[in-house]
Amino acid sequence: MTEKRPAVVCLPTYDERENLGPIVAGILAATPDVDVLVVDDSSPDGTGELADEIAAREPRVHVLHRAAKQGLGRAYLAAFDWALARGYAYVLEMDADFSHDPRYLPALLARARGDADLVLGSRYVPGGGTVNWGLGRKLISRGGSLYARTILGVRVRDLTGGFKCFRREVLEAIDLPTVECSGYAFQIELTYRALRRGFRVVEVPIVFADRRVGQSKMSRRIVIEAVRKVWSIRRSGFARRAAPEK
Repeated sequence: MTEKRPAVVCLPTYDERENLGPIVAGILAATPDVDVLVVDDSSPDGTGELADEIAAREPRVHVLHRAAKQGLGRAYLAAFDWALARGYAYVLEMDADFSHDPRYLPALLARARGDADLVLGSRYVPGGGTVNWGLGRKLISRGGSLYARTILGVRVRDLTGGFKCFRREVLEAIDLPTVECSGYAFQIELTYRALRRGFRVVEVPIVFADRRVGQSKMSRRIVIEAVRKVWSIRRSGFARRAAPEK
C-alpha cells in the first residue's frame, strides 16, 4: 500500500472520551506531517464512537477497533502491525490522557530522523521530570526503572516510559509476535529487545504530568507483575541471543 504520511502516532484508548478530542487535536497541531491511529478496546463510555466521528472529518485520523480490553501491550502490538502494513517510516506511541504532552512529538521525530533508531521521552534525564506526583508514585517509578536497569544491565534511565518513536526497522527486527508482556513491563521489554538487537536508543527529556481527567489505569497488581516480568525479559533476551540463526 502506498504510504500516505511518514509517521503515525498510536494512541490506545479505554474510557478516554473526555480526553480524546483534545489530545488528537493537540497531536495534529504539533505535528502537521503525522497521522494518528486510535486503538480502542471497546470502551463502554463511547470513546470508539467518538474516534469514528473524528476520523470521518479528519483524514489524518484512523481508528482500529478491538473486541475487548486485552492490555496495553496487545493494543500497541495491533497498532504496530497496522502501521507497518501501511508503510509508515516512523511509529510513535503515547498515552491519551495528556500525561504525554504532544509538544514533545517534534523532538522525538527529529532524533529518529537523525541519529537514533528508538527515541524515548524520558523523565529521568536532565531537563525531564514529573508534575503532580506524590512521593509514593515517584519512588515506585524511579525505583522500577532502577530495578529494571540493574537486572537487565542497560544504561537507559527511563525504561518504563511509554512515550516513544520507533524507526520501522526496529519494529520489524524485534520479533513482535513473541513479545511476552502486555502490561507495565511491555515498555521495558520492547526497549530491551531493541538494545539487544544493537539499535541505538536515545533519551530526550520530557515532563510527565498526571492525567487531566478520568481514572488512572495504574494499579499495584500491574507494578508487581512488572517486577516479576523483568527476570523473564532477561532470560528470554539471552535465550534469543544464544539460539542459532535459522
